[in-house]
Parts: sequence; C-alpha cells; structure tokens
Amino acid sequence: MTSEDNVWRELARIPADPPDTRDKCQQCRRPVQVCWCPGLPKQRLNPASRIIILQHPAEAKRCLRTVPMLALALESGKCLIFRGKKFPLPKHEGLAEILNDKNTILLYPSPGAVALDTLDPVGINEQKAYNLVLLDGTWPQAKAIYHSSPALYFLRACKLIGVPTSEYVIRTQPTEGCLSTLETGASALSILEGDPELREKMLGPLHYLCFN
Repeated sequence: MTSEDNVWRELARIPADPPDTRDKCQQCRRPVQVCWCPGLPKQRLNPASRIIILQHPAEAKRCLRTVPMLALALESGKCLIFRGKKFPLPKHEGLAEILNDKNTILLYPSPGAVALDTLDPVGINEQKAYNLVLLDGTWPQAKAIYHSSPALYFLRACKLIGVPTSEYVIRTQPTEGCLSTLETGASALSILEGDPELREKMLGPLHYLCFN
C-alpha cells in the first residue's frame, strides 16, 4: 500500500460532522452545564386548561427559547405545539377542532382584546377549562402568523394587563413589557385557573437558568 493510499484511508475515517463532545441532558437536550431541569416542578403540573402553542418555524431553531420549559413543566397533553406560518393547515392534526371550541381564547393584543383577568376562572359560573392559544416567535413573526391565519380572527382575543418586567435576563426583550413565551403562558394560565402559585411553579426552570 502506498503512502497516498494510507492518506486516503485515514481521511475516510474522519466523520463528516465533528462529534459533539459536550454531554447533554437527556430531558431538555441542552448541554449539562446549562441544563435547567433542576428547576422543573418535582411532579408535572396538571391544570384543567391547556396551552396551545402556534410556533413560527424559526423559533424552534433558537437556542434561547422557553417553550421546552413550558412543555416539560406541564403534564402530557397540557401543552400542544403546532409549527408553521399559517394555521390551521391539514398537517396540524386536531387544531381546527381546538380553534372551533367555544372555550378557546387567543392571547394577542388586537384592537378588540379584553383584559384576561376579566374572564371567569375555571370553575366560576360553570366556566369550563380553557384552550389558551399563544403565538411563539418574534413580534414581527407573531403578527405575520396572526394576519396569515383568518381562523384566529374569530377567537376571543385577550391581553395581559400590568405585565411585570421579564425575568428572562439572558435574552433581551424587544420592548418594555414583553415577556418570554414561558412567562406569558405561566401568567395567563395562573389567572385562568385562579391559582397564583401556578405561575411560580412554572417559572422554576427559567429562574434556575438565569439566577443559578
């Protein structure tokens, strides 16, 4: 075998993609050094209502995102994620039925949006569990999703009033009063469920990531 053959033989052993040498958490899939799983509730939370995430495809690729925190804090089936730029599409199985449910509400500051805390919490005046729809992406992406999805126009639109300053200090929010998707979902769900403690339990992984 010639020296040239040896060179090509060695080159053939080199993997096309360099190996990822960082150990990753099997749950959140983040490097163990920045894993936030210790902040998750000891037992997954099981509110009556559920959160429906309509996520822009670009958001799923961001490393600094909070929807996985939301999904892992809640019981299976309590956080449903649909990806796309327009909703619903045939690939979004079950979404059309959710959007047609009278107990589905959209958290979006459209001109006719009402304050979320004016709605009856679950169990008050026979109010059933809500489907809380959140748009996940940058503000321009969220607006584009809304304007491309006529089905969203018919949902009862709501907004959070008196929004606290975001605690997601490692990712800059575009304007004052903006919250991460996790903070938005946790705040809204605690109001709809009439359970103030729910918010703090859901924010556990964010606090662990940012302040530990």
